[in-house]
Amino acid sequence: MRYSSNTNLFYFFILITLSIVTSCSQRTPMDLNKGNIIPKPRSINATGSSFVLNAETQIYVDNAETQNFNSQYLSKEINKLVGLRLENISGKNTPESGAIILSVAVNDSQLGDEGYQLSITEDLINLTANGPQGVFRGIQTLLQLLPASLQEKVEIATGTIIDSPEYGYRGSMLDVARHFFDVSSIKRYIDFLVYYKMNVLHLHLTDDQGWRIEIKSWPKLAEYGGLTEVGGGKGGFISQREYIEIVKYAAERYILIIPEIDMPGHTQAALASYPELTCEGQARMVASIEEMSIEFPGLYTGTEVGFSTLCTDQEMTYKIINDVIQELAAITPGPYIHIGGDESHSTKKEDYIYFMERAQAIVTSHGKKSLGWDEIAQTNLEQGTVVQFWDSEENVAIAVSKGAQLLMSPAKKAYLDMQYDSTSRIGLHWAAYIEVDDGYNWDPSIYVPNVPKESIFGIEAPLWAETTEDMDDIEYLAFPRLPGYAEIGWTPLSDRNWDDYKVRLAAHGERFRAMEIDYYPSDRVPWKTD
Repeated sequence: MRYSSNTNLFYFFILITLSIVTSCSQRTPMDLNKGNIIPKPRSINATGSSFVLNAETQIYVDNAETQNFNSQYLSKEINKLVGLRLENISGKNTPESGAIILSVAVNDSQLGDEGYQLSITEDLINLTANGPQGVFRGIQTLLQLLPASLQEKVEIATGTIIDSPEYGYRGSMLDVARHFFDVSSIKRYIDFLVYYKMNVLHLHLTDDQGWRIEIKSWPKLAEYGGLTEVGGGKGGFISQREYIEIVKYAAERYILIIPEIDMPGHTQAALASYPELTCEGQARMVASIEEMSIEFPGLYTGTEVGFSTLCTDQEMTYKIINDVIQELAAITPGPYIHIGGDESHSTKKEDYIYFMERAQAIVTSHGKKSLGWDEIAQTNLEQGTVVQFWDSEENVAIAVSKGAQLLMSPAKKAYLDMQYDSTSRIGLHWAAYIEVDDGYNWDPSIYVPNVPKESIFGIEAPLWAETTEDMDDIEYLAFPRLPGYAEIGWTPLSDRNWDDYKVRLAAHGERFRAMEIDYYPSDRVPWKTD
């Protein structure tokens, strides 16, 4: 059989076309189990292929009204990571290929509010949940499956992930009182929590060294009480407008803000601002002159604790506390206000109990529930008050006997301000040195003997700010420990072990660098340096 030159040319073009199509459809074999996801999902079923993400990929949502933020957020994060600007679409016609589909079409009681199912095939990515919050948590998993930096070809391993959290409360506390941190810093910290599926930011807003939230009925609390900080540097405070901005930013990302007004101790900034809060009617000079501000009498810039107390037997104290809680409750949509209660060594026990019971009642009167450090267990607890364990197992036993829920923040394991070891450039070690594995190897449900798991409200990792002067300091103490606390709160104990976790954490070093996080390179983690 003879072929003309035109026939040969025709078959040549057919071969070229088939070659191009075959090349474009080739998938790199990938193992979803090696995705290095933190927190570790409950279930991963890998199928060994990959989905190719490119500029033609679309992000589809089934409900533009409830999922608009999710789709826009995912689009922006993908662009930041790999430089692809994806189109956002919605409507009745679900794409059959080449799309990421965000759907709230399921009704799975096993997933709860925050669980999700992520199904990745060669043609589609389907992320489904009971509601937009679950979709948002799943988005964080999807983002972790992407490269941490620009790549010529972006592929995502195929398979199915079914996931939901172990505890409903998974948070961190940021102390903005000892050293002041502004709105942009707080938002950056929220972003860190979001990335690892944490859902609460507890803001420690007041302490001896500074009052950081505007109270319009008592303006000197912030205007005077917020003037300085540890070491005598320039302080600052958050206006109510800024606080509302923070709350909104957090809520869009499904982060609950819990504000703390510490009392009756840790109150020197308040006492200096309004001497009528003292029994003597004037701010006491409670420390050496070197640690007190000469320019701002009564303001404290040291780091000792336990010396200050509100006057608990005068009505003016409760008038001011009521006004503070009323204003704070009005701009805090979440159910909790933290009322401190720790280290009030200058308050007689009977006065402490009387004060904290009245403080709880004030919080309740404004439609909120109280959180308090574990000393609060010694009082009669209002219905719904949560006790935050940090120090005393005796207080934990008392709280459990009263039927209270426990928020687990043991200082020896969960305090982010503790040094990693004696060479750490900042941090303290009065509770312990907490290396990365020490911070990971414990579990809230078994840490304190004879505490039933149903009494555990969740986990929180506090970051106190005696030694943190800027965002780099916060990052150094929080990372790489923060992801471990996120995993403790999300992943069941039976699915966690250090040898597996440290490998996944090591892979996140590249992500820390891409996010410009000034992390501590612990030698207990096999970091990848390429």
